[in-house]
Amino acid sequence: MTSAELLARLIPDLDAHRGGDLKVTSPTDSAELASLKMDSAADLEVKIVAAVQAFHLWREVPAPRRGELVRLLGEELRAHKEDLARLVTLECGKILEEGRGEVQEMIDICDFAVGLSRQLYGLTIASERPNHVMQENWLPLGPVGIISAFNFPVAVWSWNAALALVCGDPCLWKPSEKTPLTALACQALFDRAVARFGSDAPAGLSQVVIGDAKIGEQMVDDHRLPLISATGSTRMGRAVGPRVAARFGRSLLELGGNNAIIVTPSADLGIALPSILFGSVGTAGQRCTSTRRVIAHRSIIEGLFDQLASNVTALAESGRIGDPLDPKTLIGPLIDEAAFQTMQTSLEAVRPHAVRVVGGGRVLAESGGWYAAPAMVLLDGQPESVLTETFAPLTYVIPYDTLEEALAIHNSVPQGLSSAIMTTDLREAEFFKRHSDCGIANVNIGTSGAEIGGAFGGEKETGGGRESGSDSWKAYMRRQTSPTYHGHARPALAHGITFEV
Repeated sequence: MTSAELLARLIPDLDAHRGGDLKVTSPTDSAELASLKMDSAADLEVKIVAAVQAFHLWREVPAPRRGELVRLLGEELRAHKEDLARLVTLECGKILEEGRGEVQEMIDICDFAVGLSRQLYGLTIASERPNHVMQENWLPLGPVGIISAFNFPVAVWSWNAALALVCGDPCLWKPSEKTPLTALACQALFDRAVARFGSDAPAGLSQVVIGDAKIGEQMVDDHRLPLISATGSTRMGRAVGPRVAARFGRSLLELGGNNAIIVTPSADLGIALPSILFGSVGTAGQRCTSTRRVIAHRSIIEGLFDQLASNVTALAESGRIGDPLDPKTLIGPLIDEAAFQTMQTSLEAVRPHAVRVVGGGRVLAESGGWYAAPAMVLLDGQPESVLTETFAPLTYVIPYDTLEEALAIHNSVPQGLSSAIMTTDLREAEFFKRHSDCGIANVNIGTSGAEIGGAFGGEKETGGGRESGSDSWKAYMRRQTSPTYHGHARPALAHGITFEV
């Protein structure tokens, strides 16, 4: 199937979006996939007005009925999983197996949200006053602005949208300029679900905004979007957070990671090695949860590095880097030339401190894409350049002597997303979980990949946001405390206050 045929299947109204503003290319070979028109400030205004109008109607629909729409969206995703996965691969460059996994995440969060639609519960709280009952109610918040990144072009939208929709909130989605076609495909699938759902779903319930950072700023500054959920770099978060706070809005930030795996002497290397490799090279190192650092005990670090270096060299020499649609490929391209150059800059910055450097060069230049051989860098400490996240298959291997030292190295970076320890010692595992400063702390599991049942997000410069499972739904609702008096005499005042007139 050609890319044109795939687009026609997934985006029937693609012609309505064509224009000369935004050229969309595939990182696989830099070939043009489509050229789109971008939304103007006036276009965004129309969409925000539509979202506000939709909110007034959608919040009145019972939550289980709202869940039915999300159930139908999950069915559409199941029916079009392979096509959407192929488009994800074409547009962002991750291998097809990972593209399939990303769409499965969307299906899973729809299932989660459907069940949640019958459990948007508050509390009944004991009152200090006679004949009073006190309730905590959760109510729809309003239209949600979603700003997503290229590396998970569809899953992050679904994490937000599935929960927001069952909570009673419309969604306005600005995808990355690098991956707008997958967003249009998701909107088309949502429209299919709405057509099956019926008239309870108002117009404007889900809309896509195609544009650059300027149109994103307009969303961030608009008080009619009470929540902005933004995924991207720490630099982006530093801009978004204060601007939303200045208008007393809420922001849900999923920003950078500088994730580490601690490998102890007791670790089962049969578990540790594949976890490190997938975390380091999966999605060409372009996951926010990618493994950036391996902090290994000094007694095992040389042997561990040799095995890692041997594996990444074999990947580069055995044809496992290449076309992400090829079943034998394990590493696809970087998103663009800028990503490759940033990787090279990081390598040059760390070379003076390196004991050994393996890999890191460009491969398959004749393809037109920016493919990189994974790089493993053995260090004798953690230089300052390592504190900055590099979105590429670049992993630093750093020694430690005591577990306390390992956690100090681990926690010394400004980011706090995902962490892991490889150990067969229960005491080491529990010490790690109590002392890792990240939002995710895995034991004998790598840093990359998360189930939708647990809240996803991190601390420090990762932004503090939580998406997907657990009680993340509360971000999309407003909390109301509601006391009710049900007696006949004059109601008592709180705190023993008397007020006689």
